[in-house]
Amino acid sequence: MQSPAKTHLNAMLGSYPKTRALKSGAITVAGADLEFAPIDDAIKGFKGIVKEQKFDLGELALSTFLQARSVNKPYVLIPFVMNGKFHHGSLLRRADNPFTAGDLHGRTVAMRSYSQTTPTWVRGFLMDDFGVQVDKVNWLARDPGHVAECADPPWVKKLSGDKDLFQSLLDGDVDAILFGAKREDDPRVATVLTDPDASARDWAERNNAVPINHIVVIREQLAKDRPDIVRAVYAALVQSRLAAEGPQKPGTRDPQPYGFAGVRPALQIAIRNAVAQGLIPKAPELDELYGPVRDALASLA
Repeated sequence: MQSPAKTHLNAMLGSYPKTRALKSGAITVAGADLEFAPIDDAIKGFKGIVKEQKFDLGELALSTFLQARSVNKPYVLIPFVMNGKFHHGSLLRRADNPFTAGDLHGRTVAMRSYSQTTPTWVRGFLMDDFGVQVDKVNWLARDPGHVAECADPPWVKKLSGDKDLFQSLLDGDVDAILFGAKREDDPRVATVLTDPDASARDWAERNNAVPINHIVVIREQLAKDRPDIVRAVYAALVQSRLAAEGPQKPGTRDPQPYGFAGVRPALQIAIRNAVAQGLIPKAPELDELYGPVRDALASLA
């Protein structure tokens, strides 16, 4: 008897050790044939998800997903964090301009995009731990967000000119910048937090979470029609990660959790942050974000 044809899925995932076995075909998705976009840096594929909707399965920044879902883009979450990271060292100032995180009211802070996930997490801990009110800071954004239907709140202005963020900081155009990527050490630049690593550890203990950067999404209609594909995709993602990293060491915090229980703490904080910072108009229920994925993976915690 001839085997049934496999479902063809257009997929976009970044290239990491955890996706290597899946993207190479060493680990397969039962019942599906995945065609991966030739993209290593997932950020370059976000437009293809939220604007063009050309992928059935993809990796998306969490804040971008929350905005996309708020305007009914046809994707839902799979509870698999592609990468997580602490951002307490991402708020930078000039070394010769010392001030604390609690001194931001009235100051000017620049970033690439207001709705970018890194700034959203930074503003979140500034609000929760240092009493910062977002509408009392002068936020400047270089670029709009990925979801065109979601405008920045009124307290955000455009960063004009051609200078990059670091040059704007060094020239004194702004008091601080939000910069989450790796950077070279520069004695002229310092973190606003005195000990970002200690602050991150304290945040993690209090919140039982690691901030989520990117998470996996799937086309909602596909998840509704083919719960077997949802289960197979999830299983393959977990297997691919285990093939690269092995099991999580006992007693350690997983920076990239999977499963509903593992993802829940950071996801709840991210939703609260998105509403408080004007990224989305109201807080969705978790089941709304998962949609049919919840039923497909009902056996998970």
